[in-house]
Amino acid sequence: MKLSIRQIRISENVVQILLCTKKIKSLLRFQYFVILLSFMIYPAFAQNDYQVLPTDQGTLDVGFTTIPAELFAGDTARLQIDFLNTKTNAIQQHIDYKVTVTSKGETVFGPIPLTHTGEGSVKIPVKVNTAGDYFALIEIEGILFQPIPLETVSFKFSVAEAQSSNELQNGGCLIATATYGSELAPQVQQLREIRDSIVLGTSSGAAFMSAFNSFYYTFSPTIADWERQSPAFKEAVKIAITPMITTLSVLDYVDIDSEEELVGYGIGVILLNFGMYFAIPALIITKISRFSRK
Repeated sequence: MKLSIRQIRISENVVQILLCTKKIKSLLRFQYFVILLSFMIYPAFAQNDYQVLPTDQGTLDVGFTTIPAELFAGDTARLQIDFLNTKTNAIQQHIDYKVTVTSKGETVFGPIPLTHTGEGSVKIPVKVNTAGDYFALIEIEGILFQPIPLETVSFKFSVAEAQSSNELQNGGCLIATATYGSELAPQVQQLREIRDSIVLGTSSGAAFMSAFNSFYYTFSPTIADWERQSPAFKEAVKIAITPMITTLSVLDYVDIDSEEELVGYGIGVILLNFGMYFAIPALIITKISRFSRK
């Protein structure tokens, strides 16, 4: 049976649609893999600013960090303390210890009674109510069920002023700030300038920002916390948002004097981001797939 030219063209179109669908599925699988990889990396590097110091007599090394790494007034910090064998650097089990936390010359936690840990690693919750420098004094009085002369080691950690919800809503490029390390970073200032001087200058832009903020602040504090706790996750986010920030910089070089111009440029930026995040990766994946078949 011979097929008409119309039937052949329809068949060719169906094949093209199927091929495109397959390519899209492959792209989505790749994107899911990248996202999952970031979350797989996160727990392994979740403890930032990990310090290791010897006791004053040098019998043990002690590892120390706070979880989360960046603390604000009113938070409950978990002090992670690891007792380490100086020869093997492994966790030393069965330690008798005390912990005291001070700030501004006053005791804010402890000293706890002499406590035994069989595992050699503990997490102690401590409420930090005010901003400032804190000092955790760790006293060790026994190893492997044997008493030893008192040995001590002290660690310093800092607590920042609490951020109000109003500050978060009005000033908070939270993810960008955590990514680039400071609200004064050029990238963060650029985003704030675009928001305040361009987007919020029109009623449609203000409406968009209101809707965007109600969505953005449901997840951005969590992402920002993960970035502060994980250098690997922070770098992954930086790689992910840099193209977007680059495309938004286009708005710095155009004059937007009306609602229509803002909507037009906004759609253009969205399409540009779509091309950078989806079309170009899809093209690269297609080229690699074709090359691998040869």
